Amino acid sequence: MKYLHTMIRVSDPAETLRFFSLLGLREVRRMDNEQGRFTLIFLAAPGDEEAQIELTHNWDEAGYGEGRNFGHVAYEVDDVYETCRRLMDGGVTINRPPREGRMAFVRTPDNISVELLQKGGALPVAEPWASMPNVGHW
Repeated sequence: MKYLHTMIRVSDPAETLRFFSLLGLREVRRMDNEQGRFTLIFLAAPGDEEAQIELTHNWDEAGYGEGRNFGHVAYEVDDVYETCRRLMDGGVTINRPPREGRMAFVRTPDNISVELLQKGGALPVAEPWASMPNVGHW
């Protein structure tokens, strides 16, 4: 058995691609289905192209709501502080900052939770992250 991908439904593919690009993922393939009126976009982290996330955009959807039954997608990152800074600089809200240098949560434009885990051990506690409050739920 082999992990292939996680699928999430998205309302705005361009904005969702921008979010995942800030996170460091790249598009590896895309399929438009005119008859079914949907687009599938597969993304992966450079060097880890086999572990993918599938963005499904149904052309005629009118909003998915904020159901929390999905859970979250998790990525290991080389530097959780640098990743969160890059996301913040791109306009992304850090819902659960990496106060202890180990874990953070952000959300995609469609409110899918993304967990960021520090590779290896936790980084030393650093500001402004240590004193940053949580924003919303994750």
